Amino acid sequence: MTMAGQTINDRLLAARHSLAGQGLAKSVCKATTEECIGPKKKHLDYLVHCTNEPNVSIPHLANLLIERSQNANWVVVYKSLITTHHLMAYGNERFMQYLASSNSTFNLSSFLDKGTVQDGGMGVPGGRMGYDMSPFIRRYAKYLNEKSLSYRAMAFDFCKVKRGKEEGSLRSMNADKLLKTLPVLQAQLDGLLEFDCQSNDLSNGVINMSFMLLFRDLIRLFACYNDGIINLLEKYFDMNKKLARDALDLYKKFLVRMDRVGEFLKVAENVGIDKGDIPDLTKAPSSLLDALEQHLATLEGRKVSAANTPTQSSSSAFGTAAASSKFDATNGIDEQLKAQVLAEEEAAMNQYKSKVSSPTSSGAAGSSAALTNPFLSSPPASSAGQPIVDLFGAASAQPAAAGAASHHHQAPQATTKASDDLLQLGNPFADMFEASASAGGSGSNAAGGATGDAGDGASPFDWGATDDDVGAK
Repeated sequence: MTMAGQTINDRLLAARHSLAGQGLAKSVCKATTEECIGPKKKHLDYLVHCTNEPNVSIPHLANLLIERSQNANWVVVYKSLITTHHLMAYGNERFMQYLASSNSTFNLSSFLDKGTVQDGGMGVPGGRMGYDMSPFIRRYAKYLNEKSLSYRAMAFDFCKVKRGKEEGSLRSMNADKLLKTLPVLQAQLDGLLEFDCQSNDLSNGVINMSFMLLFRDLIRLFACYNDGIINLLEKYFDMNKKLARDALDLYKKFLVRMDRVGEFLKVAENVGIDKGDIPDLTKAPSSLLDALEQHLATLEGRKVSAANTPTQSSSSAFGTAAASSKFDATNGIDEQLKAQVLAEEEAAMNQYKSKVSSPTSSGAAGSSAALTNPFLSSPPASSAGQPIVDLFGAASAQPAAAGAASHHHQAPQATTKASDDLLQLGNPFADMFEASASAGGSGSNAAGGATGDAGDGASPFDWGATDDDVGAK
């Protein structure tokens, strides 16, 4: 039996709190009624206001919400999670700090509402059966716990940190701290993506509101994630072997998560969120991953295939002897092979000495010597000696200029930062979070671009907040 949308239980509980003078408990009760709609904006706004009041006990508020999450009704439990998430996003940071520092978490890993199944799914007017909503409640609670653990590990909220090329927190981190930060960010992002709902699952106001809060977090998390990956790749070629191995592993995980983020955004588009609020993700070229793997192989001393090797010697000092099956460490080297190797080495050394003796000689001999002399300060251009994968060459070089290079001296092109030329990466969410874009600037992305802020566009799933970056550091 309901009265004006609220059940008698809701009315009695609110009256009990009023008689006891428990205003905060009454507000929490009002925000988490059994009515199958999302928490009302006026109740959420009041609770956000309470988090900013010095005379309001944050532990008491958090414990009231956790207590409501132990209710048997799935609607009450779900709305308590939504209210908590809303306060994490828009409330005072003291609320997040308490959840991160306390041992009080949402213990809902085995939650299952069987009540609405027993009466045919009609326990809540207009709602889905609690049995169907229970998996989403368990996943949502897991994400909120992961969000708290992330804050405990980093002492800041990834959804509120500054983003962008100039002032982005993850764009300016040093390599060691970045390698410790990105796994924490990945864990939180994984918890969000595990919500794993489809368009037909968003069938009531409760789950719709939770989806919008998750969408808001996803946009900010991935923007932060993208900043961190750009910074990581810029530092990759200066890392030692151990750090480079960890960085490459993080980049591969980033590519996998990028596909999962794309699937989440497709669901958001299907349920009516404005396309202008959804970023367009574009993958980095596969050649980038090949270059990163090749660099790591070089650091580790592993052999790479001829097609991927930047420079290949046209001859070997050991010639065919080195390729002989007799050159086996287990069986030893026979005397005939040893004599053959020494003879070839001596001949190669004599030939090398004759070429080095006149490094500036002209004609065919001088040209051949210049190509093979590693001590010349500026060896002539040659297509045979050019690397197949040129990581730091000028991007505007044209293949047609190779033939004319030996006849005409060309002015060297202006050099740019190696990472800019290699990665061509920018922040795909720059337009979302910057107040204004530069008039003539243009940049390319590793992870795509965005056309608007996820929280500003009008949407039938608006969650009622007006300032997406409240509390940004």
